[in-house]
Amino acid sequence: MSNPILEIENLSGGYGDLVVVRDISLSVWEGHAISLTGRNGVGKTTLMRLISGSLPLAGGTVRFLGTSIGGIAEHKRFALGISCAPQERIVFDGLTVEDNLTLHYQESDLERYANLFEKFPRLHERLGQRAGTLSGGEKKLLSFTRAIAEPTRLVLLDEPTEGVQSDNIKLMAQVITEEKTKERGFLIVDQNLTFLEAITDTIHLIDHGEQIYQTDEASFRAAIESRISI
Repeated sequence: MSNPILEIENLSGGYGDLVVVRDISLSVWEGHAISLTGRNGVGKTTLMRLISGSLPLAGGTVRFLGTSIGGIAEHKRFALGISCAPQERIVFDGLTVEDNLTLHYQESDLERYANLFEKFPRLHERLGQRAGTLSGGEKKLLSFTRAIAEPTRLVLLDEPTEGVQSDNIKLMAQVITEEKTKERGFLIVDQNLTFLEAITDTIHLIDHGEQIYQTDEASFRAAIESRISI
């Protein structure tokens, strides 16, 4: 098996004294997509915030390429090799689409997005448009495109398909599959089982802030749906 990019051990945390996530453990391997699913409000996004560094840990460890990063600020993790497309605050509304894609680089070079623009031409057509005027699904595509194009080893995607048209969801799955061949790792939260079936190597089912099931089966829909109504 390939080497682990991300290792989570007994991770717990939440908001102040409210512990939402308890004792979660999982690993993301090179060239693998690991997915988290479950009902709304069961702690999936809280878990992603703990992993990304936007929330402090109450317990457990987060290791990236073998090094503990639990105390490293969220904005410094990109330099380590971690991209993140969060569920909320996904774009800078007041900036153009182009600025959203180039703001964090020294040079405003769009060449890195050429292949993604071919798949999502709507973004290329709207480079000069303020991101705040995009639809919810288009904002998700913008956030997804930015994260995918970043030169990182690990990509965190929180509800990437929410509000996105079905044809574009299929293209998103194709992109992730292609990126996995480059030994990038993905940790993905989503409730679209068709999307997850197309990309996932291991899926973890979360309920009430805890892991209640996981499977590596190629087809896991029946197994997941038999345990919880999503």
